[in-house]
Amino acid sequence: MNLFNIVEELEKVDPELNDRLNPRRAAIKNITSFGSKVALAAVPFALGTMLKRAYGATATTSVVDVLNYALTLEYLESSFYNQGAASAGLIPASGTAYINTVKDDENQHVAFLKTAITQSGGTPVTSPKFDFTAGGGTGNGPFKGVFSDYSLFLKVALAFEDTGVRAYKGQAPNLLGNKDILTAALSIHAVEARHASAIRQLLGVSPWITSTATLGNDTGISLVNGNYAGEETIKQGGVDLTTLPSVTASTTSVAVATAAFDEPLSKDQVLELLVGTFIYS
Repeated sequence: MNLFNIVEELEKVDPELNDRLNPRRAAIKNITSFGSKVALAAVPFALGTMLKRAYGATATTSVVDVLNYALTLEYLESSFYNQGAASAGLIPASGTAYINTVKDDENQHVAFLKTAITQSGGTPVTSPKFDFTAGGGTGNGPFKGVFSDYSLFLKVALAFEDTGVRAYKGQAPNLLGNKDILTAALSIHAVEARHASAIRQLLGVSPWITSTATLGNDTGISLVNGNYAGEETIKQGGVDLTTLPSVTASTTSVAVATAAFDEPLSKDQVLELLVGTFIYS
């Protein structure tokens, strides 16, 4: 068995495989140098493990799946801002430029994702039905005044933007096998973070998520507490950040530790937060 021949054949199908496997080639070389039956028996498992790590995504999570999931989120945001911008008297002059910019960005994200899905051989999902009052299609939910009360509009917008940032971050590992799509997704992720900061500025709250007693939910609306679940973590890479020294003290406060890092949300978590609350069909 010549492992390097196998890798070379794989590279004919995926020219970027070399970048993904390095420096794992050294491990392959070490395995093939043993020459024992035990080592040879381990080769298929070792190669499979390396390829799984190299590509980062499971066979059940395709790029199209991730893109359609992202498209659903962008449908929600674009529809929300389009309705908000069209609501007479809702947005004051001081917020018009910000909201219109965010609206245009979200519409561009929808257009881009549709094209990316088509070019990836998939079919873009159709937009679901949204009830931004969280009324399940009745238009009479707890956010009934979302398009007449500017403060409420901004609070709901903030929940969407903060969730969007975490949603994109949660899907990044599933796009490691496609550099172009990963780069585009990270670009959208960065813009969603800027949207969140802009909405926070309009709302007059901290530009970053700080988790203390409020779990980082700066909207003041308990109904969206789940959108901020996990932001209270004080550990990164197994390290308790509060045990580390700060500039002015021997330890770091919970507020500083939680504000310094953002946490991802899984697809299931995000859909559980949205389906049945804002998405009803």
